[in-house]
Formats: sequence, C-alpha cells, structure tokens
Amino acid sequence: MAPKEPRFAWPAVPILTADEVYAKDTPQAKEYALWLEENMRLDKAWGKPENLDGLRVLDLTTSQMIGHWCSSLLAEQGAEVVQVEPPGGDPARQLTPFGRREYMFEDKVAGEAVGGTFLHEMRNKQSITLNLETEEGQDVLRRLAVHADVIIENLPPGRADELGIGYRQLSVINPRLVYAWVGQRGQWGPLKDQPGMLDPVAQCACGFVHGTGTPKEMGGKPTRSAMWVADYVGGTSAAIGILAAVFYRDVVSGKGQFVEATGAEAVIRILDYSWAWYGMDGSIRPRYGNWDLAINIYSVNPAKDGYMMIGGGHDRLWYRIWNTVGKDRPEVQKLIVDDPSLKEVTDRLTHAANVKACTLLSEWMKDKARWEAETALLEEQVASGAVTTIDEVAEYPHFKYRGHLDQIDDQLYGKVLYGTSPFLQKECAPRVKWLGRPVGYDNEDVYRRLLGLSKGTMDRMHREGVI
Repeated sequence: MAPKEPRFAWPAVPILTADEVYAKDTPQAKEYALWLEENMRLDKAWGKPENLDGLRVLDLTTSQMIGHWCSSLLAEQGAEVVQVEPPGGDPARQLTPFGRREYMFEDKVAGEAVGGTFLHEMRNKQSITLNLETEEGQDVLRRLAVHADVIIENLPPGRADELGIGYRQLSVINPRLVYAWVGQRGQWGPLKDQPGMLDPVAQCACGFVHGTGTPKEMGGKPTRSAMWVADYVGGTSAAIGILAAVFYRDVVSGKGQFVEATGAEAVIRILDYSWAWYGMDGSIRPRYGNWDLAINIYSVNPAKDGYMMIGGGHDRLWYRIWNTVGKDRPEVQKLIVDDPSLKEVTDRLTHAANVKACTLLSEWMKDKARWEAETALLEEQVASGAVTTIDEVAEYPHFKYRGHLDQIDDQLYGKVLYGTSPFLQKECAPRVKWLGRPVGYDNEDVYRRLLGLSKGTMDRMHREGVI
C-alpha cells in the first residue's frame, strides 16, 4: 500500500520574491542579479531558440541509464531524440523501489506504469518500438539511419556489426552519421566479452568504491554510490564526445565518426590525484569516510538533528571556524589555537590532527540544530551547509527560486515533481517540454514522417513482432 502520511502541495512554502531575495543588496548588485535572472532563468527559455535544434538522435540503448542519460542531455538542449525500444518496452521502465508499483506513474492514454527513473530520463523524447533481432527491423533501422545525425547503442560488443547495423555498415549508408556505443567494458580489449559489468560492478572495478566509505579500522567497508554514478559520468562523457564529433563533422571533415564511452573509464578520469600518488611511490588512496585526506577541516560532522558539511582548508577559514566555536565553547577553541602542532596548514593534515579537530568540532555541534550551526558559521563567513534530505531539498529556498526544482503538468502523466535542466544559457536555452511517453507512443508519427509507412504496414509489423 502507498504511504498514508498527509501530503502538502508543492511548494509547501511559497517561493521567495525578488524583493525578498535582494533586500540587502546594493542597487548595483540587485540590478546585475535581475539582469541575470531576466536572461538565464529556465522559465525564460520558451520562445528562445535551442542549441541543438535540427540534430536528430536515435537512442537504441536499453536496460542501462548510461545511454538514456546521454540522450536526455541532448534532448534538453533541443535535439530531436527518438527512443527506440524493443516491442514491449525497455526493461528499465519497470525499475521501481522495492518493486512497489504504487510508486510508478501511469499515463492517461494506455494506462501503462513506468518507473520514476526511466520517466525522468525520457524527457523531450519520442518513443518508438523496433525489434532489431528481425531482418525487417534491421532494414527499418538502416532506413532510419539515413535521416539520423546520431545513433547511440549499447548492444553486446560486436552484436550490431554482426547484424549489419553497426557503424561500419551504417556509415556507408550515411557518411555524416555520428555513431556512439556506450557501456561498461568497451567493445575491444581483453574483457570485452565478459558479462555483468553494469554500473555497480563498474564502480567497483575502476577504483572508485575502494576509496569510498569508512576505513576498516573504524569498522567500515567499501561503499558504492547509491546513485548510478558510473552510468551518469559515462553518459556525460558520451554526450560530450558526440557533440565534439558533430562539431568536427560540421566544421572540419563533413563526415561523422565512431564514438565510444564506458562508465568505468569515465570514472577513472575523475579519480584525480589517486593516479599521481600511485605513480609517485605506489601509494593507494585509502578510504577516509566523510573526512578529506588533503584538507583539515573538510568534513561532514554530526549535529543535533543531522549532519553538516564544513570546510576550512586554509588559515583564514580554519581560525574563523574556531572563532565561531569559541563564542559558545572558549575552552574548546583554546584546545585548538594553543596547540603548536596545528599552527600551519600542512601540520594539520595528519590523522591525529584530523581526529582532534573533527572531534572537538562535533563536541560544539552536538547540541546545535543544523540551521543554528550554519547560521553561526556563516556569520564568520565559513563555507558550510547542512546535509539535506530530499524533502528538504524540495523546499530549499535557493533551489526553488532559481527554478532547479519544478512541477510539470505533463499531458500524459499529470503533475510530476522533477529536477530541471542544469544548463543555464542566455541565448539558446534548454527546456523540458514533456517527461515521457508510453511504449511505442510515437510509432505512427515517426514511421510515417521519416519512412512514409502506411497504417496497414505498421499494423502488419506489429502483428509480426517487428514493432
């Protein structure tokens, strides 16, 4: 059964007005902020051109967010994205927490249920069905490829090539085609055919999970990200690679190219100084929980009602933190400022120094609510902020005011709260036009418009399991 707790309509608290937000600003600062708002707010996007208007993308990926995320970024920027699903729909449509269908969304036309994650990444996309394992389905894809700028797929390595619908075949039909393969191991190399490297395995394989979590000396173990970070980082890499290839095609070569991106290798790229350390003397970056190996204080600390992130990476912030603490607990401040081993930034990076600083900071915070600690620290201009839950984020004044949370009244799914586009641009602005489509919702439109198929032909293809 669905939870019975009372719900408030979003937003439960009204969004701030500009006068409230900029009440303490100078006239010049307020004027500049309002100029930015007029040009950058997402609700100003309508009527502006779109960056990728005219770019047609066929997303053939299934069962993984890496491709869906990649094409959703392109769709937000105005690309015409067609999600090509197998008959019956992408299995990812069925993903829902704990298998609870009451947390899925039903459309008003077919009454099909879809999980929130898939729906979120179907924004601005059309949905068609096509069975790529049939000869007729493969022929249809070849005909569609003539009209495409970009194809994204995640079939097993070499499978598309084996079916005659890979880059080597489709680039002959359409030399301008940018063809992207996304996945977790890549299509070449020693492990290309080893199965099972979906996002969680990719996170573990690339060194990310080993460095995340509480140290074993503190009773901890490696902890993977609860979000599909490999899929999202890999999908972002794929989107950048696609746009770079489109730019090169349009400005330099006149021809498309093959693009490949994997989740594990994209995360390898972001492991920063882990590689430099290892290359220097074989050091392996250890897990260090919510503390930082190179900055003290740069940690998540417990408060009375939750947790707070506080950063004090240099002398100015370090002493401002302890000035804040000293207003309530001068004896705690004294333990820090009188300690000769904590005078210099580099001296404060030992494990013992981290333990002392974070323990004493927690001693001050344990009786304070997060807002009390944050207010006190901000008075001293210390970088800090609460660890917020999703309901708190939904009502967070800053995000609401800037429009990064919104409720769309979708023509098929009704009112749905969602995270809006992260791209803020002055001239060619992104937007979310709709959230998703039922399985095969756009078959008739796409197949008629691009291929000229008749209703009779489509009815036959449906009966034969081609669409």
